[in-house]
Amino acid sequence: MANYRWPSKLSKLSPRAKQTNLYKVILITILCAASYSVGIWKNSRGGISRASLTSLPCTFPNKTSPILIFNARHTSPDPPSSATAARVVQIPSCGVEFSEYTPCESVNRSLSFPRHRLIYRERHCPPKDEILRCRVPAPYGYSVPFRWPESRDVAWFANVPHTELTVEKKNQNWVRYEKDRFLFPGGGTMFPRGADAYIGEIGRVINLKDGSVRTAIDTGCGVASFGAYLISRNIVTMSFAPRDTHEAQVQFALERGVPAILGVLASIRLPFPARAFDIAHCSRCLIPWGQYNGTYLIEVDRVLRPGGYWILSGPPINWQRHWRGWERTRDDLNSEQSQIERVARSLCWKKLVQREDLAVWQKPTNHIHCKRNRIALKRPPFCHKTQPDHAWYTKLEQCLTPLPEVTGTEIKEVAGGKLARWPERLNAVPPRIKSGSLEGITVDDFVTNTETWQRRVSYYKSFDQQLAETGRYRNLLDMNAYLGGFASALVYDPVWVMNIVPVEASVNTLGVIYERGLIGTYQNWCEAMSTYPRTYDLIHADSVFSLYKDRCDMEDILLEMDRILRPKGSVIIRDDIDLLTKVKKITDGMQWEGRIGDHEKGPLEREKVLFLVKEYWTAPAPDQ
Repeated sequence: MANYRWPSKLSKLSPRAKQTNLYKVILITILCAASYSVGIWKNSRGGISRASLTSLPCTFPNKTSPILIFNARHTSPDPPSSATAARVVQIPSCGVEFSEYTPCESVNRSLSFPRHRLIYRERHCPPKDEILRCRVPAPYGYSVPFRWPESRDVAWFANVPHTELTVEKKNQNWVRYEKDRFLFPGGGTMFPRGADAYIGEIGRVINLKDGSVRTAIDTGCGVASFGAYLISRNIVTMSFAPRDTHEAQVQFALERGVPAILGVLASIRLPFPARAFDIAHCSRCLIPWGQYNGTYLIEVDRVLRPGGYWILSGPPINWQRHWRGWERTRDDLNSEQSQIERVARSLCWKKLVQREDLAVWQKPTNHIHCKRNRIALKRPPFCHKTQPDHAWYTKLEQCLTPLPEVTGTEIKEVAGGKLARWPERLNAVPPRIKSGSLEGITVDDFVTNTETWQRRVSYYKSFDQQLAETGRYRNLLDMNAYLGGFASALVYDPVWVMNIVPVEASVNTLGVIYERGLIGTYQNWCEAMSTYPRTYDLIHADSVFSLYKDRCDMEDILLEMDRILRPKGSVIIRDDIDLLTKVKKITDGMQWEGRIGDHEKGPLEREKVLFLVKEYWTAPAPDQ
């Protein structure tokens, strides 16, 4: 192996052939060097750069290279180009005459309904072909309301430009007009010394300090001074009154930062569940309590919790002193009071006190004795087939809503379960859940939901600095509240939340919300809400558009949100990314600014959060 030589062709060539091959090699080398030099010269004069070389695709002929996609799986589309933006449909503004438009309480539409029992004051929503599809303007000169608690006592005139009540109720200290603002001294028809002193009188009969009273309802509320002054006692009041000759009374209440809605006791149930309120109040509300077989007191009984109180001041209480001023006869007033007393007894209420202009009754804690009394009293009979919590266009009945059964025979045993005192009541497991009466909702579900919303609201505040800013918002709306978790996470902020349980929800949870010491109402979001324009500073909508996807037009829901949202107000919408992109496209034409953020768990969740702000704009100046 050591002496082996590889064969070589060159070794067989003649010397002349070897010389010729050497010339060829030298020539090829010179040509290659020249070609390389030309290439360098061309590159230096603007040929292929290093950067352009790196941008060339790394592909091979006749072979398919793999395609790698690095995009996020759930993202909103890129911002539209100028050409796309030009195609955004701009929704027009309504005329200035619609600045206080309330679709379901339209004065003109109401005139076609019966005046008997004030049916014409109830909700009468427009048919689909009459729905207003424009943006309701704020009045010229509108300003962001005063912050709470200053707003309790003062509001801008330009926001509610009505002086009728300042004249009509001048001697009753409802409201005064000074320069560019309204002042609310806290007076009322039956509390000339002010609401605070009046509530103090009630506190001598009912303990308002120990947390046993948390929720109240004020029927015929005026400008809601009763509810306004209960707030400092940690009592939250649902004030309501119709849109009637007392122009803008509910609008004044909302402008003050006090919970209120438009409503009337007529022929349908109040939009609240059974056993909702600790106190029901009427101060000269002029409701005929004793008429129609006591139908209206029967409805108050339905919404009062076991052991709750009904407070009445004004006619006919203390008629012996006031009959001349009320311009009614003694016999008439005496007959009215006798009717009320008789109905209250038939409901098994106990009269606690009548002192000067104030009378207080208490509902029993259970119906053990009341059922025995039916043998003697006979009327009203107990209801048998109706659902106590159903209260959306549900007709009033002349039967007594039975309380849940109790296990023992003790008269003090609370039907439906005893509530914890406030503030423990907020996070204690509500009796409706503890008893298992709500299908599919367990104690663990409630605890988890409460913790989830604590995290979510904290996440919201990191996006919406105005929500995090103490006092920037006052009136909040949760369009799909479920168990009230959103409101519970904000309970120690200076805000109040109107919790809505849609009538289309799979489970009616509004009773749970009230058992937590929060307030709310029912609503179908295919219709307008019973409130004035510019009611809320912030609207929260969790899965609302998923719920109504095949029920009504998304644009109609958004226009209703725009109507009840204040200029510079905020909206937070949680929903599937596909729905949010559609919502965003519509709101781009409504003078709303917004951005889509990730779910609090991260970008891989299909559910996203859309944060929006309504731009400031108003109706033009009158001379324009």
